Amino acid sequence: MTATVVLNGEQRPLPAATTLAELVADLAPGVTRGIAVAHNGAVVPRSEWRTTAVRAGDRLEVLMAAQGG
Repeated sequence: MTATVVLNGEQRPLPAATTLAELVADLAPGVTRGIAVAHNGAVVPRSEWRTTAVRAGDRLEVLMAAQGG
């Protein structure tokens, strides 16, 4: 079963009951720092990623810091 969410402004299907931690691991494998996640407009602390499940219709923004200039 899948759930369609809006991820960074685009609709995307995800497996049902995906957590924010699983989503971030899929989007940025091996990256452990410099990522922020907003779930339905609220920034979610990293300590809550493993326990925050994504549901159909949720709006998510995943931002990654970049170096350079």
